[in-house]
Amino acid sequence: MLNIASHRINTEKTTKKLASFISREIKRSGLNGALVAVSGGIDSAVALVLTVRALGPERVRALTLPERDITPARDIADVMSLVSSLGVTCDTVEITPVMSVMRETLPLYDPEDLVAFGNVKARVRMIIAYHYANSLGYMVIGTSNRTEWLTGYFTKYGDGGVDLMPLADLYKNQIRQLAVHLDIPESIIEKAPSGGLWPGQTDEGELGLDYDTLDLILSGMEGGMSEDEIAVELNVDIALVRGVFRRVKANEHKRRIPTVLRLRTDSE
Repeated sequence: MLNIASHRINTEKTTKKLASFISREIKRSGLNGALVAVSGGIDSAVALVLTVRALGPERVRALTLPERDITPARDIADVMSLVSSLGVTCDTVEITPVMSVMRETLPLYDPEDLVAFGNVKARVRMIIAYHYANSLGYMVIGTSNRTEWLTGYFTKYGDGGVDLMPLADLYKNQIRQLAVHLDIPESIIEKAPSGGLWPGQTDEGELGLDYDTLDLILSGMEGGMSEDEIAVELNVDIALVRGVFRRVKANEHKRRIPTVLRLRTDSE
């Protein structure tokens, strides 16, 4: 049966597993610590707290990348409050000048194409994150959850360009469970999820449905249910379910490393 209650996780056990994973992978890499780009949203907040639990605040660097007139002041305030409570150093890099240059330089820039330029913005943020990580000898910790991963709701080589994805096996509603367990502030937990890519942009607005419904559709899909079965079970329009199935299939390329044609074979 598809319901949010079936997605309940043991938050204490999950926290320990995730912190252990981060610690183990940093140690295996031989690097000095970890960098987390923090937006003021729930996913990056959870990723940051888990990384601090894994490594201690002295081996974690936070980075926030606001844009003037786009990033809400509330988000910046939430970031600063969170990093202060954790004792983590946080650098702020205002990306407005870089984005202005991009608008003036890119030959195909179209101010009406919000998605295309939103992807440019996400990739600029990735470049800055890796500049810090390379300079410090750190790994970049990703903040994408399973819901985003399956639907391709991330920018390839943008927020998808990271070294570790500790949250990518947890649905969005499970991230909320972890956030409560980790004492993430209510102001972050209750905030409408947004990538901060353009004014008024929200995840659920772009996706066309709320996260709880999306989580359940994905859960049914992964459990082998048909589109029709899921629509009946959840009492939602079949077109909505088909749209999610199409999105997952269309974005398969975003979940894979680049395909390589193997030319050196024994048979040739």
